[in-house]
Amino acid sequence: MQIKTSISTTHIDYHQTDVLILGSGGAGLFAALHAKQANPDLDITIAVKGLFGKSGCTRMVQGGYNVALNPGDSVERHFMDTIVGGKWLPRQDLAWKLCEVAIERIRELENELGCFFDRNPDGTLHQKAFAGQSFDRTAHKGDLTGIEIINRLMEKVWSLSVNKLEEHRAIELIPAADGSGISGVLMIDIRTGKYRFIQARSVLMGTGAGPSMYRYHTPSGDKTCDGLAMALRYGLPLRDMEMVQFHPTGILAGNDTRMTGTILEEGLRGAGGYLLNGGGERFMHNYHKAGERATRDIVSRSMYNEMREGRTTPQGGLFIEMAHLGAENVARKFPGMVTRCADCGFDLAGGRVEVVPTAHYMMGGIEVDIDCSTGSPGLYVAGEDSGGVHGANRLGGNGVANSTVYGGIAGDEMAAYIKRDGEYRDPDRSIIEQGVARVEYPFSQVSGNSMELREQLWVDMWDQVGIVRTAKGIAKGQSQIKEHKNSLMGQGLTDGERSFNLTWHDWINMSSLLTVSEVIATAALAREDSRGAHFREDFLQTDDLETTQYTRVRQQGDGFVQTMVPVEFSIVKPGESLIDDEAGAPPPTQNNSENPQ
Repeated sequence: MQIKTSISTTHIDYHQTDVLILGSGGAGLFAALHAKQANPDLDITIAVKGLFGKSGCTRMVQGGYNVALNPGDSVERHFMDTIVGGKWLPRQDLAWKLCEVAIERIRELENELGCFFDRNPDGTLHQKAFAGQSFDRTAHKGDLTGIEIINRLMEKVWSLSVNKLEEHRAIELIPAADGSGISGVLMIDIRTGKYRFIQARSVLMGTGAGPSMYRYHTPSGDKTCDGLAMALRYGLPLRDMEMVQFHPTGILAGNDTRMTGTILEEGLRGAGGYLLNGGGERFMHNYHKAGERATRDIVSRSMYNEMREGRTTPQGGLFIEMAHLGAENVARKFPGMVTRCADCGFDLAGGRVEVVPTAHYMMGGIEVDIDCSTGSPGLYVAGEDSGGVHGANRLGGNGVANSTVYGGIAGDEMAAYIKRDGEYRDPDRSIIEQGVARVEYPFSQVSGNSMELREQLWVDMWDQVGIVRTAKGIAKGQSQIKEHKNSLMGQGLTDGERSFNLTWHDWINMSSLLTVSEVIATAALAREDSRGAHFREDFLQTDDLETTQYTRVRQQGDGFVQTMVPVEFSIVKPGESLIDDEAGAPPPTQNNSENPQ
């Protein structure tokens, strides 16, 4: 990375790099790996808001990686499960590419990076049952799959000599002065409080999203949808933003610990775990024939109804029980979760654990093409920042496949783009100045408490724009969000020091969360049907699938413009199928589901 002189009087450091990658999760690291393999001479910089290996959601993945490897499975079957699970809302070429390239990527993970996934006694890859799938195709490393993937990826990427910017927060995507594409990214060095502008030939958005605006949520507190907020200010459209996935089983450990909301992965239900209400009764078969193995949206909504009806545990949640499967068996198969539950005072192997649906993943995101490009030349997006792959409901196990598949594709494409026509573009300095002014604003205000505001947002989003929605509730949520935005603009900081000023970054976090919350509410109000993760009690039916449309939201001034866009059925149409039997239906017990070695 070449250091140059500052570009303005605001003491902004100026750097150059060929490829700038925001985020060090599966998407960012695979992009760096593939770009470097495509062109070893590229100067590549990875910037991360936290610490390498400790940030991002890929490391937190417990469940596994969906891939059609078994002779009884196929890309077509994986694709149909994804489309049907997504309620015909996914962009089909993106979904097909995910299912097709996942086979290549899992072999790359094993054979080139050295990941050790669990295997069957005959040496084949062990693949377990996950909900909403017609074949047991989820490859895994016990219940700690994400740690295995990230550790091996990091070892490989660091051996290739890339620049690392830890604790660097991206705050603005900077366009070229002539409007020809992306020029670079404005950042804050959290450790020093200094501003840095990184000029790049090509930029990847791989920051992840993280719906941490809800009362119960799985992502860490620093996952605040910064990338989506930056994309909106940059002028990029977001799609499917009403589709927020709630994972059915987040630990309910009490209000005074952030362990609450941490997920217990889907493999528990796939292995035969029971969900029980506060009276100890199984209830899922009252809602769906697949019981506990229904898709996440159905299970979360069923749990929410049990809670709303008052059939709850002492803390207001529900139970998951595994004891009938044998305590020793459960402890051997799910060691990470057994330990995590024990830390919270629960016995997962032999007793019951209190759980609650928890905001987990955003199916919506930035509109991208199949090569991860956007409408702005040089700017690419991969992972949870992108929209279109999952539609109305993400299948468990498709998330880490999405980030690694499309991260690799983005790396290949960025290298090709730079070779073809990727030049440095002079930045629009007025946007840099606006970005600095935006985050400097709280230093000019009287002190406030952004954490109290965040807790209010948690409750409002959970109650009004959560698992079950109505027009009246969403409108109330919109009003509350606007009140919170006004409150935030009246809050400042007591400490003018920029270095490691975490209160400052809490303020910026809140700004991003409020922006994206407003977009979620805007899209949710516009979709007047119930589909996947979006459930409207005032519009219970799903619209005609053949005329399926997705929501598109753009920022316009201080507000948002929302439109409906027809989904193109480029591979298969509603009423058609690429497989003979029913997509999404749980399969009969397979030999592949034997105990792994």
